[in-house]
Amino acid sequence: MVALTERVQNRLTLTVEAIAPHTQTLRSLDWDRSRFDIEFGLQNGTTYNSFLIQGDRVALVDSSHEKFRQLYLDALQGLIDPTAIDYLIVSHTEPDHSGLTRDLLALNPNLTVVGSKVALQFLDNLVHQDYQKQQVKSGSILDLGQGHVLEFVSAPNLHWPDTIFTYDRATEILYTCDAFGMHYCSEVTFDEALGPIEADFRYYYDCLMGPNARSVLSALKRMESLGPIQTIATGHGPLLRHHLTEWTGRYQEWSQAQTKASTTVGVFYISDYGYSDRLSQAIAHGITKVGVNVEMVDLRTTEPQDLTEIVGTLAGLVIGTPPNQPPETIDTALSTLLALANTKQAVGLYDSYGGDDEPIDSLLGKCRDAGLKVAFPPIRVKETPSEAIYQLCDESGTDLGQWLTRDKAIQKMKSLDSDLDKALGRISGGLYILTAMKGDMQGAMLASWVVQASFEPLGFTVAVAKDRAIETLMQVGDGFVLNILEEGNYQPLMKHFLKRFPPGADRFAGIKTREGSNGSPILVEALAYLECEVVSRMECSDHWVVYAQVNQGKVSNPDALTAVHHRKVGNHY
Repeated sequence: MVALTERVQNRLTLTVEAIAPHTQTLRSLDWDRSRFDIEFGLQNGTTYNSFLIQGDRVALVDSSHEKFRQLYLDALQGLIDPTAIDYLIVSHTEPDHSGLTRDLLALNPNLTVVGSKVALQFLDNLVHQDYQKQQVKSGSILDLGQGHVLEFVSAPNLHWPDTIFTYDRATEILYTCDAFGMHYCSEVTFDEALGPIEADFRYYYDCLMGPNARSVLSALKRMESLGPIQTIATGHGPLLRHHLTEWTGRYQEWSQAQTKASTTVGVFYISDYGYSDRLSQAIAHGITKVGVNVEMVDLRTTEPQDLTEIVGTLAGLVIGTPPNQPPETIDTALSTLLALANTKQAVGLYDSYGGDDEPIDSLLGKCRDAGLKVAFPPIRVKETPSEAIYQLCDESGTDLGQWLTRDKAIQKMKSLDSDLDKALGRISGGLYILTAMKGDMQGAMLASWVVQASFEPLGFTVAVAKDRAIETLMQVGDGFVLNILEEGNYQPLMKHFLKRFPPGADRFAGIKTREGSNGSPILVEALAYLECEVVSRMECSDHWVVYAQVNQGKVSNPDALTAVHHRKVGNHY
């Protein structure tokens, strides 16, 4: 393995390593990246992985982010003369994987770009020049010679509509781009140990793949028709070789659980316009936190007859505003969508922020004229989306999901045996408020399921419902504060944080706080506080049990007692 720069000198580094016969990876290591689209507060940076396959002919699978331009091109030219590369396989066209396509075409104008039909359409709008292209789909073959026969698998919506997988029969490597990836930066190339990376693997799935669970299952099914898979070469994070069955099994399990939901929301977006794809993904993530299934639909690539089949199955629709003068395909799709919607369906709207958006009020008026119920205030994006905007999208999606499932939730609470319900309710707990701040994002919630769990190090567990807004801010490595309420003096704080905050609302308006050393708010009127860091998370049906290590804390009144919460029933708060 050759390191081209030292981490201590430059937080952008690149490594080159042989991973199989005639096959090398160029891994661009972005050590300090702290946010990636809707994945907030990355703890371990990320990588952008590219692969060089040399048979009688040569193929490059993906390139890198443009921030790595010089590092990447220098490394590539150290391996091969770019004019000797026959094919550039574009797994999908997001800039972190295709950002150097124009540079490669400048070095080698005879390069043939290989991609799905949709990918090549997107690239036409990105490179703005003529180039040789080869369209592929599931079952297409590209023979590089010396046994390197490449077979392609269509994998739309993982997580863009243009995604393809590439399988090399000679090395039994499957190149999957975003799928099975994670944002984890390390000089270790492969998944040698599960423990250090499984939290990042799950978080990545929840943010990007969970809202596309049906597409995940379809891709897994198509993978079965390929030969043996020894390595999954992902676009982000370590390559998967040592625990393949575990990783693919988790994708299967999580996706099956998600698609079993009886309620489905369609999220309609325009993949290559403005920030439509990222905003839609954030809203979809919020919806899935409630256990509602999501169907992601790209208005640019979906045929009207397919819309007819999809819309009838939906309980709700989320629509991103199209351009002021949308292409005919989008205009037709939008008209079809509104014509098919019925008055029993809820709708949510968001501004894609593409620079020339149709006013969102015009689309809102059309939805109301169609008799649709508006589930959350339209999300108006007036500038490049910030962390706060993505959090607003996430919370709006959760509100929509909760609104659609509220009747089922009430029915479920009533279904538990009354004696058991009352007995379970006799488990008491203290009263606490969790507070967290990360960049522009904030969160708070009233908690009572808190238990000390260890002496060395000092630690405790807290149960956080999956649909709580603060859950996003309590990933492994995140800091937060546990504020302990005082007996006889907890009502004002409890009343405030029991309120149902609208999406994007300031949880701390009117509350006295000061900033903790980890950046999270400390409630001045609390009895005591503990500054904590999330060490691990365990999934428990509708909650996450979070284990946190305590770093510091203080009591304001040593003689006071903790407020205690006594419930009458045990099947809801």
